[in-house]
Amino acid sequence: MARRTVHRTEESTRIAAGAEVVRALIEDVEGWSHLHPTAVHAEYVERKGTESLIRQWALVDERSVRHWLMRRWDKDDTIAFAHEPAAPPFAEVRGAWTFESVDGGAAVMVRMEHEFVLLEEDAAAADRQREKLRQGSLAYLKTLKHAAENREDIRRRTLSFEDPLFIAGSVQDAYAYLLEADKWPQRMPHVAALTLEEPGPGVQFFDMDTSDPDGGHRHSTRSVRICLSPRLIVYKQIKLPVLLTAHTGHWSFTETPEGVIATTRHTATVKESALGVLGEGTTVQDARNYLRRVLTDNSMSNLRLTKEYAEGRAGR
Repeated sequence: MARRTVHRTEESTRIAAGAEVVRALIEDVEGWSHLHPTAVHAEYVERKGTESLIRQWALVDERSVRHWLMRRWDKDDTIAFAHEPAAPPFAEVRGAWTFESVDGGAAVMVRMEHEFVLLEEDAAAADRQREKLRQGSLAYLKTLKHAAENREDIRRRTLSFEDPLFIAGSVQDAYAYLLEADKWPQRMPHVAALTLEEPGPGVQFFDMDTSDPDGGHRHSTRSVRICLSPRLIVYKQIKLPVLLTAHTGHWSFTETPEGVIATTRHTATVKESALGVLGEGTTVQDARNYLRRVLTDNSMSNLRLTKEYAEGRAGR
C-alpha cells in the first residue's frame, strides 16, 4: 500500500476578547450564517457530552452550495473536528481550533489548524487544496475576530424575532406554498419580480424585487435557501438592501394534533452608515423599529396567504 501524505495548514489571530466569548461564538453553530459571509446554515445532528455531529451548508459561489457533516470534540483549550466522511478530492479532513489566553485573559490567540489526505496524491492538487483551506481559515478568523471584538456594537444594531401563525391544514401544504418561490409574484403583493434557480435538491437561489407595505421603498436582493422538507426553509440574503449588513432567517413548520404552527424568523443587522436612506436624523433604534414593522408585515402577509392555501386544501 502506498504511503499517504498528510498535508497541514495553520493560521492564527489575536482577538481582544476573553476565550469564553470566542468559544461561545464557535459553539453557536446556528448563528454562523449571520457572522460568516459564506456560511448558509448549520445545525446539530447529535450532541452527547463533549462530542457533537454538525451538518453544514456553505456557499461555493453565488450560484452553488456545498454541504458536509463534521464531528466535533470539545476540550478545555481545544475544539477538534473531522469531516464525516470527507468529500472528494479528500480522503480525510480533520483539524482543531485552539485557544491560548494572553494579556492576563484580556485577549486570546486563536489558531485554526487543518490536516488532510488526498484520495490521489498529487503535489499540485495538494498545494491548491492547502491554499483553499488557508484562505478559508483566514476569512473565518477575520469574521470571528470582528464578531468577538465588536459584540456589543453588533448586538446594538441587530434585531432577531419570530412571528408564529396557526394553520388548520397539513404541514406538507404549508411547506409547499412557501417552497414555490417562483409563484410569489402572482401570490404575494409585496413581491414585484422573482427569478428562481435550483442548482440541486433542496437548494434555491433567487433574485427578488420587493416593496414596503406602503410602497415607500423598493429593494432588490439575492438570497440562497436550504429547504429541509417538511420542517424548515432557511434563507440568507447574499445581495443585501443598502440598510443592512446581514439578514438571515427561516420558515419553520411544527405539526400539532389540530394542524401546524408556521413560524417566520428574522435576524437583521443595521448598517449604521446607511441610516440616511430612511431620512435625516434616523437613529439605529428608528431603523430597528422600521425593520421590525416591515419584516413582520411582509412575513405575516405571506403566512396568512399560506394559511388560506393550506386550509383551502384541507376543506376548512
